[in-house]
Amino acid sequence: MRRNGRVMNRWWTAGLVILVLASPAWAQSDAAAVPWDQLSPEEQQVLKPFADRWDQFPAERQERLRNGARQWYRMTPEERQEARVRHREWQQLPPEQKERIRERFQRFRRLPPEERQEMRRARQWFRSLPPEERQALREKWRGMSPEERRAFRRDLRQRSGPPPGQPRSGNPRPQRPFRSER
Repeated sequence: MRRNGRVMNRWWTAGLVILVLASPAWAQSDAAAVPWDQLSPEEQQVLKPFADRWDQFPAERQERLRNGARQWYRMTPEERQEARVRHREWQQLPPEQKERIRERFQRFRRLPPEERQEMRRARQWFRSLPPEERQALREKWRGMSPEERRAFRRDLRQRSGPPPGQPRSGNPRPQRPFRSER
């Protein structure tokens, strides 16, 4: 169970990284196509697998790939290695699992920015826990009914309060159920 949870977490993260790098939302709609020979040497190095068909890509796709190359160069060697590992893992996923991850990511992107930020903070908090505590929480979560899960999340939010510098909202937004609650 523990390994399976960690593996699913890695798949979700790998999918998220790939979708972020390939997402059309970050592309500039008015971007002009850039010929391969006008890319910087660093961009050419990262984008080498696309060299033979670069000039056939629409400008939006070129821009997404260039943004990904810029992100790659800002990564530390350790982050690059982790990205390589996750990419290999992503490539080995069955198509159905990739599709589920893409759907979850799209649902996440449709959330209001405040809810996305709240989810990021919750994930960061969870990942900061010792592995034994994370596992215990996973097991506890799996044994809960949907109502118990909602109450558990509500309790965690009340205990943790709003992020520093933000007032506590007097009108809480209805929470969307996790996929496992549906």
